[in-house]
Amino acid sequence: MPEFALDETDRKILKTLQENGRISLADLAGEVGLSASPCLRRVRLMEKAGVIARYVAVLDQQAVGLPVSVFISIKLDKQKQDALDRFSKTIARWPEVLECYLMTGPRDYWLRVVVPDLAAYERFLKQKLTRLEGVASIESSFALEQVKYTNVLPLA
Repeated sequence: MPEFALDETDRKILKTLQENGRISLADLAGEVGLSASPCLRRVRLMEKAGVIARYVAVLDQQAVGLPVSVFISIKLDKQKQDALDRFSKTIARWPEVLECYLMTGPRDYWLRVVVPDLAAYERFLKQKLTRLEGVASIESSFALEQVKYTNVLPLA
């Protein structure tokens, strides 16, 4: 996808939408100094270009009963493209996995998994992760406290 050239007004729109995705068009336009029609046009262009990927509600992990965050590093037995593809496709289907990154360095993947408790993590580990073909090793670390969490990108 070609890079979309953002100007200062686009960045203001994006900053505002990241902070409040439910803001009305009239309020958004007023916030960034535009009338509604040109503001909507800019938003639609950024949606079409993929700059705005989607609109979501950010839930409180504790409040919905998923207080345990586990960070898992995975090493595969082979780093061939078909093994990487197979792993990625399988992981993408598992709802417990919120994030998955292909990494450089000694480990191949980094995952963030959320579960309600340790028993649920044990089930995830035994029934899913350890049964996945090509996994050579798994290292899990449990988060004790969330110091910072944001999904707001630092637009300058």
